[in-house]
Amino acid sequence: MYFGGLQKNSYIDFPGKLSCVLFVSGCNFDCPYCHNPGLVTGCSDCPHFIKENSVYDFLEKRRGFLDGVVISGGEPTLQHDLTALCQKVKNMGYPVKLDTNGSKPHVIKELIEKGLVDYLAMDIKTDPMNYSPFIKKDCEPETIFSSIRIIMNSGLPYEFKTTCIKPLIDETIVENICHLIQGADLYALQQFRDKEVLHPEFFDGKECCFSNKDLLNFKLIASSWVKNCIIR
Repeated sequence: MYFGGLQKNSYIDFPGKLSCVLFVSGCNFDCPYCHNPGLVTGCSDCPHFIKENSVYDFLEKRRGFLDGVVISGGEPTLQHDLTALCQKVKNMGYPVKLDTNGSKPHVIKELIEKGLVDYLAMDIKTDPMNYSPFIKKDCEPETIFSSIRIIMNSGLPYEFKTTCIKPLIDETIVENICHLIQGADLYALQQFRDKEVLHPEFFDGKECCFSNKDLLNFKLIASSWVKNCIIR
């Protein structure tokens, strides 16, 4: 496995823990606002990519300092050796948080059943019925629904999160998402930041950002459906 990046210290990515973040390469979604565009297509020959052994050496040296490891992307569940990665990280004594887009529910289920993840975070981009064409052409909504059910029934700490961007999000869409995650422990609404995005042409001549007042309104809507809603 090759990694597209390594954030050595983070106080915000793994709730309650000082963690590092491993970024894997490659994604099956095409979100125009993606803030990690270099990780979408994948390129194991790129000079900035990190080999697996170097990552394990880093984790070994950080034992006793780091409290956990976040595996993000890209989309980690596309990696055929993700299970082996999680197992090695767990064997080193680190709790694992997985960031996922929910497109591979069978992979999420396997990791849960094998006890290889300790925290799950799933992005819900918009109403899953609207993923095509902005997020993924011919996206099957049932895969997203299935991942939501698996995560909510896992017995593990988890969160769902949505980046708030026009026209993918509005009041109705927030409420539709909340119908799907009703009773969820945590739902995070994230402010869109238009820096180094995957498809800058998507934003030409458009007002895509929401105001803080808009986000507070979305939070008010979501709070009726989930246990805790926050704005990031």
